[in-house]
Amino acid sequence: MKGFIHKIAAVFMTFVVLLSTMSFTINMHCCGDSIRDISLLDKAEACSMDMQKSLTTPDCTISSEDCCSDKCIVIEGQGQLKPTSSTTVIEQQAFVAAFIYTYLNLFEGLEKGFVPFRDYEPPLLTSDVQVLYETYLI
Repeated sequence: MKGFIHKIAAVFMTFVVLLSTMSFTINMHCCGDSIRDISLLDKAEACSMDMQKSLTTPDCTISSEDCCSDKCIVIEGQGQLKPTSSTTVIEQQAFVAAFIYTYLNLFEGLEKGFVPFRDYEPPLLTSDVQVLYETYLI
């Protein structure tokens, strides 16, 4: 299962690199406020209104305003791929490893049955303070 997900991720990243380096041209033919034709790599076809721009006869000339327009959107691809510097990656990996190591060891518990004050001996009393001040717990 892990190998299958790895292969899918590799194919996805291949498509990302391929699409980021390609250039696209999108042509649109608009008639009025509506889009009549869209073409990805070719010129968009004109509508029938575009052909009737002006009619000229020997006696009369008829011209009308052009309601059609062509729009061209160019999406430039990345020209050169720059590899990442390995020193930055190594520094980041070292930081993450040190952070995880210190975080995991921060909450390290004591071993079971460990008494930290077993070898501690209390100081010798020069005078009994409770008797001296006459404070007794009842």
